[in-house]
Amino acid sequence: MIREELERLEEMTLSPLAAKSSKSRGRRYPSEPCEIRTEFQRDRDKILHCKSFRRLKHKTQVFISPEGDHYRTRLTHTLEVSQIARTIARALRLNEDLTEAISLGHDLGHTPFGHTGERLLNKVLSNGFKHNEHSLRVVDVLEGGSGLNLTWEVRDGILNHTKSGKPATLEGQILSISDRIAYINHDIDDAIRAKIISKEDLPKDCTEVLGDTHTDRIDTMVKDVIYYSQGKDRISMSPEVGQATEKLRDFMFERVYIDSFAKTEESKAMYVLEELFNYFMKYPEKLPAEYARHIPLYGKEQAVCDYIAGMTDRYAVRLFNKLFMPSSWKQL
Repeated sequence: MIREELERLEEMTLSPLAAKSSKSRGRRYPSEPCEIRTEFQRDRDKILHCKSFRRLKHKTQVFISPEGDHYRTRLTHTLEVSQIARTIARALRLNEDLTEAISLGHDLGHTPFGHTGERLLNKVLSNGFKHNEHSLRVVDVLEGGSGLNLTWEVRDGILNHTKSGKPATLEGQILSISDRIAYINHDIDDAIRAKIISKEDLPKDCTEVLGDTHTDRIDTMVKDVIYYSQGKDRISMSPEVGQATEKLRDFMFERVYIDSFAKTEESKAMYVLEELFNYFMKYPEKLPAEYARHIPLYGKEQAVCDYIAGMTDRYAVRLFNKLFMPSSWKQL
């Protein structure tokens, strides 16, 4: 059987520190193994083909409704994270399939309008909202009507991918650090394109360590993670590169993420989502059937959250206009 050959190949070629698909802690519900694909390959494919993954192409990364074809979306962010993470995993002889599956699934629970939507739902929900926890809910409950039934290792990596998380596998740790490498660098690229900052604005002590160009900075960070983590049971950057990376991240929060004209539409986005939330809390019978059926199981608030968090930016705006804006009247 091909799958068994691939499992033997993992045992022969991967690092002793790597997660092996044949030794996975398993799925929540029993599932017949595939003849061809390993368990982690199956998870990657399940995520890639799900609706939540496709919706990422119309969800904000940083810029809300940007005019221009070259700004990142949540989908292109996910693909860049996956590429970086796979490069690191392969170089360290860790499990590339597991790394890719976690990468592709880590942001499935992100809201419309990016972190703006996350902050709004965190404000209005009684138990708060975190996109990493909702990403796990997407793969466990929402996708396919009863979840994707992923392996424990992929679910752990998705849940713990944020900076405060502690992934149980090195592959999950790779995703966490690759996420930061990707968004810091591509958000700088987008902010320069939008003329919010210029290349010359970047802290000189950071660029002296990391490089002057987008390519150089990613190259420096990725190589540093690989060489500094070789043979270790923890994935990390060297102190010098890590400090420069964190300072660059702080610069982005100060100049782009918190106070820039790129964020001027945030209050409008939050208003749209809050009005939608209040509407469906008042009229839960208006929820689509696939979400309304969750009310007896999880409560009205969770069902409304599931619906709104899954929306794309443009769907949320279109639904807001349908519910709250007057339509033009035509005489027949």
